[in-house]
Amino acid sequence: MDGPKVNYFEPEIETAPREHIRRIQLERLQRQVAWAYERVPWYKQRFQELGIGPEDIRRLEDVRLLPFTDKQVLRDTYPFGLCAIALDDVLRLHASSGTTGKPIVVGYSRRDLDAWSDCVARLAAMAGITRADRVQMAFGYGMFTGGFGLHYGCEKLGCMMVPAGSGNTERHLMMIADYETTVLISTPSYAMHMCEVGEARGFDWRASSLRVGLFGGEPCTPGMRREIENRMHIICTDNYGLTEVNGPGVAGECLVARDQQHIAEDHFLWEIIDPATGEALPEGSEGELVLTTLSKEAFPMLRYRTHDLTSVTTAPCGCGRTHARMAKVRARTDDMLIVRGTNVFPSQVEDILAGIAGVTPHYRIVLDNETGMDRMTVMVELRPDAFSDSFGEMDRFRRRVADRLRQTLLITPVVKLVEPGGIERSFGKSRRVEDKREKP
Repeated sequence: MDGPKVNYFEPEIETAPREHIRRIQLERLQRQVAWAYERVPWYKQRFQELGIGPEDIRRLEDVRLLPFTDKQVLRDTYPFGLCAIALDDVLRLHASSGTTGKPIVVGYSRRDLDAWSDCVARLAAMAGITRADRVQMAFGYGMFTGGFGLHYGCEKLGCMMVPAGSGNTERHLMMIADYETTVLISTPSYAMHMCEVGEARGFDWRASSLRVGLFGGEPCTPGMRREIENRMHIICTDNYGLTEVNGPGVAGECLVARDQQHIAEDHFLWEIIDPATGEALPEGSEGELVLTTLSKEAFPMLRYRTHDLTSVTTAPCGCGRTHARMAKVRARTDDMLIVRGTNVFPSQVEDILAGIAGVTPHYRIVLDNETGMDRMTVMVELRPDAFSDSFGEMDRFRRRVADRLRQTLLITPVVKLVEPGGIERSFGKSRRVEDKREKP
């Protein structure tokens, strides 16, 4: 049986021998370190405190001599303290949402924007997208990197872009039907919302022109992916990126290794570290992903701690690409919830609910300590066919869900069943957790 058709955007580098990739990485690492040292005062000061200089980077492994960078550094140097070029040469700024204070700001030179588009064009090609596709954008076009990053990358691939923007779901459905768009770019939770709205209005997903969902902005659980694929009748693919180092384009999922994403290794040097000690872990171990940009002019980033937990392999991939693959990120070190002394990740709740028939992928976790002790409430949305007017039947179902959660989480949450559609939908990143605990 034939496998999926493999597309490349830059086949020479995407299928280059590992030795060639490492040679490119070392050359670019040495240039990037010298560039940051000479042009960014924060890095120069940290180098001098550590007693190192650019000349100490002789091997790829010497990246471990460099200081870590994290979100706090970007906040402390806000907005332009890490900029390595004249502000007149910065063509665009992007920023994180800044929900917990000042946003994280990054800038791009002309070369940065060109390289960014190349990286996104690669991941789009990995997903099976070609210049013949019509791509409908359901991300917003604000400071968030997703909209502009994916737009210009798909345009560079040669696709027709439909810049619909976020929200107005009925208009999105009309555009799919009228423009015969073939690719949808959105968060997976918004794609789920589009499924529901379309089905309620009689939209025939099976007969629609859509064939690929290019998702990002939030994790897409295996259960959510299966559901979207079954309801929309499309192939769902995922990609990885973060504002601090680039935006989308750091890694993308090919159609062969569906649970892993190829890292653009000629632009990003990866490490996996123990999040507690900062020490390097061997290939294949799960730990925190650390990224160093290799070609950034405006805002070079050395050893950026992503807080994302994953593992990486350089084993050959059936798609022919030789770039390393990272496992899809399902948890972050800073997402971990401590409830009555027990570590809980929202991804654990997602995985458990995905295995329970009768519930949707929509849920919400609320934490409080009103009684003097931590309490975790999980609001679970029911599917229409699971909803019943019988209190006894609903209570038995609720207790089954609570027991499944307790077996894995090792704490007993309060489970509240919510009627179909009762969990608020989001046009952007879904906020799954609300922590209302009073801090001592």
